[in-house]
Amino acid sequence: MAQITETPRDEQAKVESWRLHVLMEAGYPLPLAEKIAHSSADLHYAVDLIARGCAPETAAEILL
Repeated sequence: MAQITETPRDEQAKVESWRLHVLMEAGYPLPLAEKIAHSSADLHYAVDLIARGCAPETAAEILL
């Protein structure tokens, strides 16, 4: 039976996809969520900014 191993790129794509989902659930529009998901921005901080009432555009400026 062949063992399937994931490449680091596959893992990175999964993480970025998950981050995108979390950001969109938090209220970021797709274009901003994609930029943040593909960056090294702190995901918890990104979600917290929106939860505290920060506009997505302003939050993205802070994060990026």
